[in-house]
Amino acid sequence: MPGHAARTPAADTDVVCLGESMVTFLPSRPGRLADVPAFTRGIGGAESNVACALASAGHAVRWVSRVGADGFGDHLVEAVSAYGVDTSAVRRDPDRPTGVYFRTATDRATDVHEVAYYRAGSAASAMAPHNVPHDALLGGRVLHLSGITAALSTDCLALLHELTAPRPEGPLLSFDVNHRPGLWRPGGPGPGVLLDLARRCDLVFAGEDEAEEAWGVTGTAAIRAALPEPDVLVVKRGADGATVFSRTGGGRDTVTEVPALHVDVVAPVGAGDAFAAGFLSATLRGLPVRDRARHGHLMAAAVLTVPGDLTAPPARPLADRLAALDDTAWGTLRLGPGWTAAAGANEEVPAT
Repeated sequence: MPGHAARTPAADTDVVCLGESMVTFLPSRPGRLADVPAFTRGIGGAESNVACALASAGHAVRWVSRVGADGFGDHLVEAVSAYGVDTSAVRRDPDRPTGVYFRTATDRATDVHEVAYYRAGSAASAMAPHNVPHDALLGGRVLHLSGITAALSTDCLALLHELTAPRPEGPLLSFDVNHRPGLWRPGGPGPGVLLDLARRCDLVFAGEDEAEEAWGVTGTAAIRAALPEPDVLVVKRGADGATVFSRTGGGRDTVTEVPALHVDVVAPVGAGDAFAAGFLSATLRGLPVRDRARHGHLMAAAVLTVPGDLTAPPARPLADRLAALDDTAWGTLRLGPGWTAAAGANEEVPAT
């Protein structure tokens, strides 16, 4: 990871992800939650999504969290572990439950879907500086955090403040803003604390829309002005792609614009996490900034074309071939369900 050699220790673990994961219930058919007769069980959680995607892409990944001493906690640990993620640092809470949530299928005509969370008082919300394994958290090349954890409780926020505190050496700090308005409690710290946390990190992912909603900051240049400290700032602009600000050796920014892909979307949930995983994977491999963002778009496209939060990423030869396309070919590429099945470097990609 160029530019971070002085901070990044040698480690067998590529990425450590900290955060809550929940059991997800996906609808058996479209419609309102009130009308859906049955659900299929899955898993979901921003940081564990990143962990599973990175492990599926061949990286050594650890997930750190707390789950309840219940069947849902068993399922989460087993499911995340099945992706190849190290779950040995996940702790069980005998007094608090594992969080769950239900969601409906997206209405393609209106892009509307319902989500019902049952996570208040969950085991993960009790994470605090005194009850997480710090050696496991700080023992990788990258520590990936998100603003969701900061919103779960005052103890969780204190933990993130501790983990992002300046230290002479340690992992590269990756932070996804992940602003969730519904998680911030009246009278407590507001989403402005996410700006402070982001400014203490090395690599930051921020959506253009969430920066405006959380901080009242509009436009990519203004977001960079509000976040001058990170060496790499990725501003996600939805269908318009991503703008990456990367600091060069002379301290000046290089600005890289990377258009999004044309994707036939099945469900939008999990795409931001997949983008972060793709960008981190390419960063670990030392790829150029443009290709890091393209790998982010490709991993996001894999998730966008399936119903759940997680799916197998494209095989590395296929992803590398697509990321290397010229600008015209990249701009005309359209991906639909099943495109990741083109596992060989010379196979055609199913497009619509």
